[in-house]
This record gives sequence, C-alpha cells and structure tokens, in this order.
Amino acid sequence: MIQTDLYKSIIRLLPIVCVDIVVKNTDGKFLLVKRKNNPLKGQWWVVGGRIEHMEKAQDAAKRKLKEEADLEVKDLLFEGCYEDNFDNNAFDDVPYHTISLIFSCIKDDSIDIKLDKQSSDWVWSEKLPDRFNYNRV
Repeated sequence: MIQTDLYKSIIRLLPIVCVDIVVKNTDGKFLLVKRKNNPLKGQWWVVGGRIEHMEKAQDAAKRKLKEEADLEVKDLLFEGCYEDNFDNNAFDDVPYHTISLIFSCIKDDSIDIKLDKQSSDWVWSEKLPDRFNYNRV
C-alpha cells in the first residue's frame, strides 16, 4: 500500500496505470457502479482501479472485481486501453492522468453484486459511459 502523501506526490508527476473491467451480462448489458470518490464522483462507471507494484494487470482486474463487486472470474479478455485526464483526484483538485488496461468478462445477470465502500449503487446498463467510449485508445 502506498502512503497517502507519497501517492499525492506521484499523481502530480506521473500517469497512474489502472485496470477497467467491462462486465457484460448474458443480455449484453454492462455492469456500472456509481462512484463515491473523485475522479468521477457521483457518476456511473465500470469497476476498476490502479495496478499495484509487481502485480500483473489481469491479476489486478480479478482483484478489483472481487474487492469492488464481490465477483470472481477465471477468464478475462484483454480489450485495449483507456486514457483520460481528470480535473481532480481522490485527494484534492490536482489534475489526474490515468492509463487503463481494459478487460472484459461475461457474467449471468442473476449474480449477487456486493459493493465495497467506493460505490453507492450498481445497475445493468444498455451502454457504457460516453466518456469511457470516447477516450478508448
């Protein structure tokens, strides 16, 4: 775990490498969670977060699915990259640059989603957020 003060310094200097996981149900709808934290506080987004030091990207995606939605998956498909610049981060109003590796999986929509403290709600959506689609590399 990175100490908060050190992480604040890092995000001022470097892009942060993350994973975003596109979970689809058998009807082709997407799992979105409502974020409680910046960036994108109060907005619908996919499950995801930063990759930890020495962690493989696919392992990070599996970890984030388990932590944020209590979902376990064996197979994830690599879909590409998403890059974005935000006006703020989880700590303050300092700009935040992320580069995310996108993975996808299919889950039955009868699964029980159990959110962690980072999200307030979840939904199966017909489409992904426009910002996510626009900033895909």
